[in-house]
Amino acid sequence: MLNSGSFFYFFLLFILSGHYGIAQAGKEDQATPPFSVRLMNIEAAANTTFTYNAKLRNDASSPRIYQLSAQLPAGWNVSFKIEGIQVTSLSLEPGKTQDINIDIQPAMAAKPAKYNIPVVAVTGPETLKLDLEAVVKGSYKVELSTPTGRLSGDVTEGKRKEIHLVVKNTGTIALDNLELSAQTPPQWQASFVPSNIAKLEPGKESEVIATLSVPDKTIAGDYVTTFTVKNAQATAEAAFRMTVKTSALTGWLGMLVILLALGAVYYLIRKYGRR
Repeated sequence: MLNSGSFFYFFLLFILSGHYGIAQAGKEDQATPPFSVRLMNIEAAANTTFTYNAKLRNDASSPRIYQLSAQLPAGWNVSFKIEGIQVTSLSLEPGKTQDINIDIQPAMAAKPAKYNIPVVAVTGPETLKLDLEAVVKGSYKVELSTPTGRLSGDVTEGKRKEIHLVVKNTGTIALDNLELSAQTPPQWQASFVPSNIAKLEPGKESEVIATLSVPDKTIAGDYVTTFTVKNAQATAEAAFRMTVKTSALTGWLGMLVILLALGAVYYLIRKYGRR
């Protein structure tokens, strides 16, 4: 068991350690600027969103309202979000800290370069500033079409139709793992050779053969199949209109049925018409 002297010693040590922890936390808060960001430099493609995780702290002794804004290059956009909700200002109680996501969308025509983006939080006469950097390394973009640009054709019901597609990387960054897929009319089937493009360099293109299988007894008319090529960074679609025709045998059978029906009507009129 602890005697009174030992108990007093441990109690004093506990009190002092608590005060030390509070003092250290206070020092850490003072060492961190009231407006800070976890990563100030982000590198990404031009057609992606640059997201910065910032913290804003009210070091004043009274509540304050902060107005948020950014100085952007022409054509760029910014949004400030708190818990997923877009804001342009916020109110903070004394000593409170708020997490803010700063989403910056470059212009589609932004050239590869490093862009400096000043962001400010203004409250009364005080202006808190962040100097963000967005390094644009290029853009992801893909196109899907045919060698001639024509997106229509015809097929006979119950048959297959091969369609030559062209996948082109029109961005400035290589595209990996491009997947081909199709949204077809009901009961139709589509297959691709190849169904995956492992890598496509900027400015290069790859030919893909899509095969559409049309079910038997498909009603004649126009049907649309939407082809899609995509990966995690880019996507493109091409709507292909296919005109379905009936087979010659089906046409002759239809004519035969009509002639038989007309013959039956003529026979009935001849036989019973005079009675």
